[in-house]
Amino acid sequence: MARGTIRYWAAAKEASGAAEEPFEAGTLAELLAEVTRGRAELARVVGRSSFLVDGHPVGRRAHETVVLADGVTVEVLPPFAGG
Repeated sequence: MARGTIRYWAAAKEASGAAEEPFEAGTLAELLAEVTRGRAELARVVGRSSFLVDGHPVGRRAHETVVLADGVTVEVLPPFAGG
């Protein structure tokens, strides 16, 4: 089980009510399940978001396969509107 920090940006920050929070989880899937439990709006935003793990894009990899290391930072990047 890794300990780290999850950082929320834009709509994810608003939905979570925090810029970041500590976590304990083994995989990205476990982390997302943990942080969205009982937080419907955050779950909605996270479902549309992309993720960086220590600055590296997760891309289309299955979240169950993304193993988290101790001290990791996971960033939640909701879709951004542009013009």
